[in-house]
Formats: sequence, C-alpha cells, structure tokens
Amino acid sequence: MVGRIAEIKKTAIPIGGLGTRLYPLTVDTSKPMVRFLNRFLIDFIMDELALQGISEVFLGVSGYYNYKDLYDHLGERFSLRTPDGRRLVLKLRYQPNVVSIGNAHSVALLADYYDINDNLLVVQGDTIVSLDLGSMSKLHDAHEAFMTIALKRVDDREALRQLGLAKLGKDWTIETFVEKPADPEKAPSNMANTGVYVLSHDMVKFLRSDEFRSLIKQGRGDFGRDVIPYLIAKGYKIVGYPLDGYWFDVGTLESLVKASFYLLQALPPERLGVSTVYHDTIYMIGFSSRSKKDHVDLIERSAQKRIELRGHVLIGRHVSIEDGAAIVDSIVDNYVIVRSGAKVTNSIVMDRSVVGADSTVESSIIGRHVSIGNSVKIVNSFIGNNVVIGDGAVITDSQIWPNRSIESNTEINNRKGPPS
Repeated sequence: MVGRIAEIKKTAIPIGGLGTRLYPLTVDTSKPMVRFLNRFLIDFIMDELALQGISEVFLGVSGYYNYKDLYDHLGERFSLRTPDGRRLVLKLRYQPNVVSIGNAHSVALLADYYDINDNLLVVQGDTIVSLDLGSMSKLHDAHEAFMTIALKRVDDREALRQLGLAKLGKDWTIETFVEKPADPEKAPSNMANTGVYVLSHDMVKFLRSDEFRSLIKQGRGDFGRDVIPYLIAKGYKIVGYPLDGYWFDVGTLESLVKASFYLLQALPPERLGVSTVYHDTIYMIGFSSRSKKDHVDLIERSAQKRIELRGHVLIGRHVSIEDGAAIVDSIVDNYVIVRSGAKVTNSIVMDRSVVGADSTVESSIIGRHVSIGNSVKIVNSFIGNNVVIGDGAVITDSQIWPNRSIESNTEINNRKGPPS
C-alpha cells in the first residue's frame, strides 16, 4: 500500500476459519501467523496499514489459534519505525468472545462492540495488496458510495472459479456480482473482489441494524457470498475501485510461494527490513553488530566461493551457512542452519530449521523448527512445523503434517497429506 495518507483511520481485519488451504503450515497455528518474508504475515499487513495512516485496527479473531497466537504475538499495540525515523503506532482491539459466521458478521460484531460509526477500511487477514488508500477513499467519497470494493483484473480463467467477480457500469457502480462462478465463461467479468473494502458510516450502521441481523439469522454473514449481492439487489450504491498494483490472497500454499518471491523481487530492500545488500539481489536482515559481522562473513566466504549465494535470496538474522552449502533463489529465515554440502533452491526455509549435510531442498516450503538429517532429498513438498526427518529420506510431491518423525531412508510421495 503506497500513496497519500488516507482520512480513514480505522481498519477491521476479519480472521476466521481454519486456514485449511494452507495446511500443513496452519494445522497448529493461525493463518496470519504463518511466516512470510522472514516475519509473520500479520506483521506485513500491519506495516502497510500504519504507513497508510491507519491508527486503530480491530481484529476479528475467531477460534483458539486465531485468538491465542495473534494476541500473544501482537498484544494491544503494534509499532513501526520508518526509514526516516518516525515511529508509527497502531492500537489493537479484538473481537469479543462471540462466534461469527462470516467475515461480514465478524466486522459487525466489532462495530457493535466498539461502537464504530466512522468510515471503515476492511482488509482480510490473508491479503497482501498494493493499495493507495487515499485514492480509494477519494473515489468512495466522490461517488457517495455505500461501499467501495477494490477490484483486480485476473486473466487466469480457471482461477475465476474461486473468486467473486464484478461487472462495472460507466459510473464505477457495480451492476452485477457473482461469487465463485461454476462456469468462468459465464462470469460477469474478470474483475475480482480482493476482499479490501471501504465501508461508509451508513454501511457500518447497516451492519449494526436489524436488517443485517435478519441475514445472520439466515446464516448469511459473508461479504462476497451474501452481503454484496444482497446490497446490490436492494439498490445500495456499491462502487468498484480498480487496482493497478499487486494483490495476493495468501490463502493457499501456491499463493504464499508466489507472493513471497514476487515481493522479494519487487519491493525495495528497506521495505523488507534488509540492512545489507550483496550483488544487488542477495538481501540480509539484521542491524545489530552481531548481524553485521555475520553479513561480512557470508559475503567474504561467498566471494571466496566457499559458499554459493545466487539469484534472489533473503537471509534472516543469525543464519549459519557452512562451507560447501548453496542458497539459490530462496528465502532463509532467522536462526536457520544450513550444513556443509546442502543445497536450497527455489524454496522457503522457515525459522530455526536445520538442513543437514549434503541434503537438497528444492521447490519446497520447510516449516518452523524442522530438523532435516543428512543426505535428505525434499522436492516440491510442504513440511509442517517441528518435523524431524531422518538421514537419507526422500520426500517428493508431499505434505508432511507438524510434529511428525520421518525415519531414516524413508521414501514418501503422498501429495494428499501426512504419511501413514
């Protein structure tokens, strides 16, 4: 999100559901607490909101992991220090202990409990988006919209099956809206709902009204599936705001990978918290004297060809890369250890994991605190948190659930889930 500071000061982030499309990474944690570019996904979202001038964020947490992990990590304040030395602070509030039946219901609960009556920005808890909130808010006000929806053109016809699609009229009004069309060829357009909304104060009142409560009694509490079509049918003015920048719904493993590597290449180093850049595309995080010393060591050993750092690489704090190891087009998180002879290519290795000597990790995601033994081969796979993999194991096209132990020399190819 870049651009002018918006007048809107409050944001609601509905965070419901189990995040099943991100299994095995979310089996034991909340979706916004998945590691993303060596931070947590929610941190990245919070940074964007703070830079846009938002001062209060209301988190629509539902369920044990969604509440516990977020509250334990964030608490009631989130602060960001900008490159020019400013300190931006977000005040955080949480959904009361009431079960919500959809993202609109979650926002309604927040609005009612915290007596919100202002214009309100809504961003989903798994959305990464480049948005000029000032521009969106200006369009919203100019058209006196009841609700403004940020839309993004999607050219992949099959992807349209999983999206809400809107047809825009000449005055930016959304004339037709279809959620997840069974036949993309019959979709009203390829303009997809990003899940980013500006709600007028009148719509916030609607969410607190008996009219909306009647929808909830019918089990209709989702913006895309229920509320937006209802409002259009009732004649409320719903306006579309076409996005020019990037948008990622980081709700699947594939989109998590795509978003990570796109932003690694697209964002300036300072936006990623990078303090050292080597050969333009090797990024290293950490500002302490110890981190700087580590960076010098990695650069010297790379120049001496004792290790290989190539392509677009992001290296977290206190990472140990032994002689003979190679990191190619990959993201390596804090406290990771890569042993001698190991090679990590086109992959994400999350924090505190160990890649054993002479092991290969290719086109995969390695979860948090994973121990990979020696001479292991992992290709096109997703490994959950706290997994132990014995020497000589071969894992291809698989998903391994958290807290598993894989015996040495085991071969696994089970795309559907955990090993039996």
